[in-house]
Amino acid sequence: MALVRGGVSGLLGLSLVAACAAGEGPRPGSMPPASYDGVETRLLDNDLVNFRVQMTGVATRDDVDAYARCAAAQYALIRGFGFARHVRTNVQEQGGVWVGDAVYTISPALPRGLQTLDAEVVAAACADQGIPTV
Repeated sequence: MALVRGGVSGLLGLSLVAACAAGEGPRPGSMPPASYDGVETRLLDNDLVNFRVQMTGVATRDDVDAYARCAAAQYALIRGFGFARHVRTNVQEQGGVWVGDAVYTISPALPRGLQTLDAEVVAAACADQGIPTV
């Protein structure tokens, strides 16, 4: 095999040829792997935070919910709080791009309500699952 010169573009060309030769590539009907495309955080009040997350290659709405939950858990820890409570999450998908708009309260003590998060536990689970945080 001849050495291809050309830096990154040469390497890209080789990898594309290798993928084609190996019969690799997307399978019809298969979803691309999830891509975590970023988190925007906005403090609405002293303890009320809005998280806007964006993903592509998502299999379900639950993936977007998990991304927002991970962002909320890490944000609570960064602000010196141990807990968060889910208020609401709106999810929309358009052309394969998923956007979650979530609101959480953060607090130093376990808040009242059913959808509470122990920030340390959730952030650790997110790290184990490979879900990025703030």
